[in-house]
Amino acid sequence: MGLFDKIKKIGLFKGFSKLDDEFYENLEEAMILADVGVDTTLKAVEQLRARVKAEKIKDVEGAKECMREILAEMMTVGDSGLDLSGKPAILLFIGVNGVGKTTTIGKIGSKLKAEGKKVLFSAADTFRAAAAEQLVIWADRAGAEIVRQNEGADPAAVVFDSIAAAKARGCDAVLVDTAGRLHNKANLMNELNKISRIIQRECPDSSKETLLVLDATTGKNAVSQAREFGQVTDITGIVITKLDGTAKGGIAVTIADEFDMPIKYIGVGEGIEDLKEFVPEEFIGGIFDE
Repeated sequence: MGLFDKIKKIGLFKGFSKLDDEFYENLEEAMILADVGVDTTLKAVEQLRARVKAEKIKDVEGAKECMREILAEMMTVGDSGLDLSGKPAILLFIGVNGVGKTTTIGKIGSKLKAEGKKVLFSAADTFRAAAAEQLVIWADRAGAEIVRQNEGADPAAVVFDSIAAAKARGCDAVLVDTAGRLHNKANLMNELNKISRIIQRECPDSSKETLLVLDATTGKNAVSQAREFGQVTDITGIVITKLDGTAKGGIAVTIADEFDMPIKYIGVGEGIEDLKEFVPEEFIGGIFDE
């Protein structure tokens, strides 16, 4: 169940005895086929060429280790941990429908509960039918409390009620689900701005994380989504879902490099335990471990 099956299928770093132009060309092709963006690929390979020359690396194994370091450095952006300072800390989840946003909220909520924190879910996606019902299921699984209103209610009002409930109940964190639509950026921006104003007014001293959830299987579409959401709100971190055997995984390298955003978690399966804290070195190992 490798994260980079395409690269492994091609046989990255296999079948070459010298570091010549053919080697670098095949490396570029393998990375691009694994959904590493063209610009990020060219930058990484250019760095590899420079380091091979500067460090007088002569063999493919040495180049392999060097590329591991280069890609891990590219993916080490900011703080990959969650800021949960203040009480309640606010975690706002954004992303298009179908990427696993509600599931991610459930899994992170479960992790926080396991750490002894009191957690409240805020069902602020009032636009999509059954969104609140899905969150209720995850709240039950996670042992979290939940605040919801009727379908079509004002999302900011749901967030306001959620914060009030969290304060009254002594909750450590509020995890906010939001509507996953991008077809009208003006409406999305207005909605997120209104929610942000409520959070700032009601919790001025609490930390606020805005986590963009992306589906690894969508490849370049995930890059487009990161760009679009980045234009309407300040994103503090990325969660990349569905990085199991069906995903090529290189999109994670591109997201971290192109947008300078820290990846906080990766999802590698359906279970609650399959949402992993992101460690660049371990992730990059998926490229090379045969």
